[in-house]
Amino acid sequence: MSRIQVQGGSLLAAAAFVVVVAGMKTAAVLVVPLLLAIFLATICSPPLYWMKGKGIPNSVSILLLMTGVIVVQVVLVSLVSSSIADFSKNLPVYQERLIVLMSGSLKLLSNYGIEVEANEITQLFNPARILKLAANTLNSLGGVLTNTFFVFLTFIFILSEAAGFPNKLRALNDNKDADLSKYSQILNGVNRYLGIKSLTSLATGIIIGTWLMIQGVDYPVMWGVFAFLLNFIPNIGSIIAAVPAVLLALVQMGSGSAMVVALGFILVNIIIGSVVEPKIMGKGIGLSALVVFLSLAFWGWVLGPVGMLLSVPLTMAVKIGLSGRESTRWISILLGSNREASQIMARRQN
Repeated sequence: MSRIQVQGGSLLAAAAFVVVVAGMKTAAVLVVPLLLAIFLATICSPPLYWMKGKGIPNSVSILLLMTGVIVVQVVLVSLVSSSIADFSKNLPVYQERLIVLMSGSLKLLSNYGIEVEANEITQLFNPARILKLAANTLNSLGGVLTNTFFVFLTFIFILSEAAGFPNKLRALNDNKDADLSKYSQILNGVNRYLGIKSLTSLATGIIIGTWLMIQGVDYPVMWGVFAFLLNFIPNIGSIIAAVPAVLLALVQMGSGSAMVVALGFILVNIIIGSVVEPKIMGKGIGLSALVVFLSLAFWGWVLGPVGMLLSVPLTMAVKIGLSGRESTRWISILLGSNREASQIMARRQN
């Protein structure tokens, strides 16, 4: 193959990528519910196969899983819907208090001879704008939780097709006895990650909500649910969840209580995020920290807040798809972690 043909193929692939991304961004209203349905189906597929192994009919298994998902959705909506509305209503009051606190801090600095322009500080760091961003994000997530008919409908069809998926893979290989161990390994890896992440995120949300309730911060259940959802974003999800809660504690009770609230977030992030999760997951998610951050920004730009929540699973799926072909495996290696690259080098040397 000539160099011109290679360059032409690369340009064609890049153009196709741009077209696909633009199409996803334009059709985000349809893409987001579809991805949520796939996300839920991936989490629910292990119990579906378990019930199938126990002889439970497929229709009954899907009905049980559907009931469980609806119960969880109703509980989440009932817990946070009123809190989100109240928080959005009181947002101007919180913003005004933050501006007053910031002005007081600047005056205190000026008393010590440190002159800082308020406009410059506002451009670099505006806590009032952070609270508004948190309110908009919460409203977006609340809207997704309440408008779930299409998600549930797609979820049912995906689960009903899941049982015959191995046969479709064999048909793609033109071999009814094709070895599906690779596909099983990929599916089990994604399921294991999502399952463990769901449990650790639930623990994070419960601990954070309880901690904020003890400290007397407004809307502790809402912030607990917020921490649960954002914990699906590795490395920085807990930080994003902590900032608005700490600012709210600062507005309500002062800097001392805000530091105590921040300490609670730090301890939970260290214990669960840096100790418990790595110990359970072992080798981790197989993505570099830089790729995780960039995927958060990219999928958030394309699909909004839901894209941020699903950024890691989506990037994992892209990485797995790229690793399946020799021509694109190098991209998968670049997306992977340093540990994965070291393991590949060790295998080549052996």
